[in-house]
Amino acid sequence: MAFTTENVKVFLAVLDTGSFSAAARRLGRVPSAVSMMIAQLEAELDLALFDRSGREPRPTSAALALEPQARQLAGQLRQLQTHALALHKGLESRLTLAIAPELLSAPWNDPLVLLSNEFPSLEVEVLSAPQADALRMLEQDSAQLAIVFERPATNEHEAFQEFSSEILVAVIAPDHPAFSNGRSMLRQEELLDIRQIVVAGRDADETDPRVVVARQIWRTDNYLATLSLVRSGLGWAYLPRSLVQPLTQSGTLVEITFENISNQLQLWVDVVWLRDRPLGLGARRFIELVRQVRGPRQIGD
Repeated sequence: MAFTTENVKVFLAVLDTGSFSAAARRLGRVPSAVSMMIAQLEAELDLALFDRSGREPRPTSAALALEPQARQLAGQLRQLQTHALALHKGLESRLTLAIAPELLSAPWNDPLVLLSNEFPSLEVEVLSAPQADALRMLEQDSAQLAIVFERPATNEHEAFQEFSSEILVAVIAPDHPAFSNGRSMLRQEELLDIRQIVVAGRDADETDPRVVVARQIWRTDNYLATLSLVRSGLGWAYLPRSLVQPLTQSGTLVEITFENISNQLQLWVDVVWLRDRPLGLGARRFIELVRQVRGPRQIGD
């Protein structure tokens, strides 16, 4: 095969600098070595790549035709070398993030953009799962990081980095029977007797008690199903304001106005990992980027 890593590098250096001597200086070689490598490449290809009739070599039409692919090859080789170095330093082959469905609109993709710029070859998998299931994926080693709401109690096996917060609001369909007789406001305790739709895992005991109010609960495993049920008038739900804002602005849903309390519950959003599981380079860098963006509330290093 005529083209190799070395002669492609030399070929492009001559094109870029316009002479064998300048290419040699760039590459840290003697001009004769550069000239010899180009001559050998021309012989193997049976093509004249540079016209040497003038003071400096000029690329021929053949050289110019080969240039785009040569640059592409050189770029791929750089990416390959960078990927190999990253793997040597501990880059995982795949980084899996498990995200609570209510947080799919949270700003977790901002540090992910920066991460992809640093490690373009890193494969990233984003999975949506109810919070308890997302945390269970860490234990089962099917995800390295989980993006979830703050937990009601501290788990000694978990480490976390906070990166945002969400305001949860109680929403309901505007034509729900609770607003019959011309009512426009409710008392917070009245939610006890109105069916609540909750995004939760399959285990009822793992439902976050901070967001469970009603005596009758319907559970879903994703926010789209929750929104569909609420929009159909089958109950109310606590959901992130940023998630439901388009629907409340259009009048499809309404934020419940309470007579005796404000309608909001603020919860922090954390990136969580397990203390006893070594993280790869990509996961560690993602956490660092989150920390840089957010600030200091961090536990578990």
